[in-house]
Amino acid sequence: MRNKFDEQLSLLNDELNEMGALCESAIANSAKALLTGDKSLADQAISIDSEIDQQERVIENLCLKLLLQQQPVARDLRQISSALKMITDMERIGDQAADIAELVRVTNLKASDRTIHIGEMAKATIKMVTDSIDAFVKRDLELAQAVIRDDDIVDNLFNIVKNEVIHMIASGHADAEYSADLLMIAKYFERIGDHATNIAEWVEFSITGIHKSTDESNQ
Repeated sequence: MRNKFDEQLSLLNDELNEMGALCESAIANSAKALLTGDKSLADQAISIDSEIDQQERVIENLCLKLLLQQQPVARDLRQISSALKMITDMERIGDQAADIAELVRVTNLKASDRTIHIGEMAKATIKMVTDSIDAFVKRDLELAQAVIRDDDIVDNLFNIVKNEVIHMIASGHADAEYSADLLMIAKYFERIGDHATNIAEWVEFSITGIHKSTDESNQ
């Protein structure tokens, strides 16, 4: 019975890896669409969001089977419940990557040399998503905690982009609509970083049994 359960847990890890890879691809395509103006990449990011939604349902069903058909011990329960929480954040990451892509697709929006930090935000958030899923699969607490710290990098980049946009407006290099769209995209990337942080916090819970929100409420 335990061997069967372990096989299904291994399958859960595989499915989470697949969902994480889809999230990474969605972010990468939406960012590249913005940086190059290639609207076909924006279309791909939006299409991938549908695949992410489907993968969420696959993982939900697998988790429910594990809970209902097996007899998980406490550590297993933490792992399964954390996976259910993680896929909610991963689904939202897909939504926000699609939101970025939709802005690129319906406007003439294209990042300029003055907004290169948006590309850096994309790279940073992709790394956070990758590392958070790897931390879950490998049960690597240090890696999960590194992801949580990396959110500061994304927040700092958002502030840089915000200041760049303000400078662009003040210097007459961009109109109000363009600037608002660009700032909105930076905000989407910041939110993706927040969701990756949430994932890492659930990884931490799956390993330690302690979640940040519970720990803070006891202080």
